[in-house]
Amino acid sequence: QVQLVESGGGVVQAGGSLRLSCAASGRPSSNGAMAWFRQGSGKEREFVAAISWSGGSTSYADSVKGRFTISRDNVKKSGYLQMSSLKPEDTAVYYCAARSNLYNSRSANDYPYWGQGTQVTVSS
Repeated sequence: QVQLVESGGGVVQAGGSLRLSCAASGRPSSNGAMAWFRQGSGKEREFVAAISWSGGSTSYADSVKGRFTISRDNVKKSGYLQMSSLKPEDTAVYYCAARSNLYNSRSANDYPYWGQGTQVTVSS
């Protein structure tokens, strides 16, 4: 079992930046690819970014490409999402997800482990 805890959410003005963190704990054999998803009010959960276990492969949604950067530190068992040039449409609850497979995926169904989410609000 893997437990994930997100932090770093908050309120920021449009154009600003935030850095989300995801701390993982649990069975080392369960540690593989990590991803971030988000869900805005009244919207479906959507893929944001994913990173392989090695960090050598990343994937981004078109809506955040060039503005967000996903990274990880396997020694600290943590993942990060650096968000820059934030827009009001980035407002959502952001979720960290993990899976045992080493390779990243854009599908939420491929991630069995989820955090509780952290709210990001971007004001105009």
